[in-house]
Amino acid sequence: MNRFDFTPYRRSTVGFDRLFDLLENNARAQQSENYPPFNIERSGEDHYRITLAVAGFKEDEIEITAQQNLLLVTGNKNTDDHEGKQFLHMGIANRNFERRFELADFVRVDNAALADGLLIIDLVREIPEAMRPKTIAINNGDNVTKIAQKKKEDRAA
Repeated sequence: MNRFDFTPYRRSTVGFDRLFDLLENNARAQQSENYPPFNIERSGEDHYRITLAVAGFKEDEIEITAQQNLLLVTGNKNTDDHEGKQFLHMGIANRNFERRFELADFVRVDNAALADGLLIIDLVREIPEAMRPKTIAINNGDNVTKIAQKKKEDRAA
């Protein structure tokens, strides 16, 4: 088991508690369950795709819930399909699952599709206009003197 101790970093940083908690919780979750298998890919600067292998599941047996900073994918397989059948070997995992993905701020689900036993979830990061980097134009010195003059006028009044 590879476990990283964040205690020294917690003592010397402020405001990173959520990040350390995410890393620790993710490490614990990865040890416990690896079904269904999945891929996470980056298809552009702000576009991501999660692909889960959910063979045997129908659309109505899968639920995708997007909350703030969390994507929850659950699969509830109908157990009535196995009634009256006698399996000599059962190697296809048709069990219920719950998969959690921590999302960064401003990441939202754009689309979800189920095809050929693969659940494809497209994600997009949309940073609000107010938080996007802005280029500030550099003006000549005229604005500086106008502000200084305005302050002098305000004092005189």
